[in-house]
Order: sequence, then structure tokens, then C-alpha cells
Amino acid sequence: MSNNEYWKANVALILKCLFIWFVVSYLFGIVFVDALNVIKIGGYKLGFWFAQQGSIYVFVILVFYYAKSMGKIDEKFNVHEK
Repeated sequence: MSNNEYWKANVALILKCLFIWFVVSYLFGIVFVDALNVIKIGGYKLGFWFAQQGSIYVFVILVFYYAKSMGKIDEKFNVHEK
């Protein structure tokens, strides 16, 4: 397996994480906030929750997902730490 394939996998993972973060923080928190505010969870409107806290929670989850996925990619291409 080549260096080029490794970086393609790396960039694909980064783009996937950035896309998810964009959808949650920008689209759910700003663009679709009125549509999501129809739904209430725990007494709070869902759009408000995404704008205030949801995007932060998703970001933290994405950090752990990225770290775990990068570990798998590193092992696949035999560049992991020993």
C-alpha cells in the first residue's frame, strides 16, 4: 500500500468529520433552527439545543471518533506506533 492511499484515507476521514460537524453546527444550529424548534426534548426546543450545546457534544464525539478511526487507518497502512 502506498503513501498516496494512506493520505487519501486520511483526507476522506477528515472531510467526513468536517461534513458532520458542518451539518450539526451550521445547518441544525442556524439554517434549520425554526424547523427543529417544533420538536422539544426535556422542555427545550431542539434547534436551540443544537445551537447552544449539541454542536459542542458532537464535536467532542467526533474528536474521539477521529482518533479511533485514524488508529485503524494507521494499522491498516502499517504506520502505527508500536
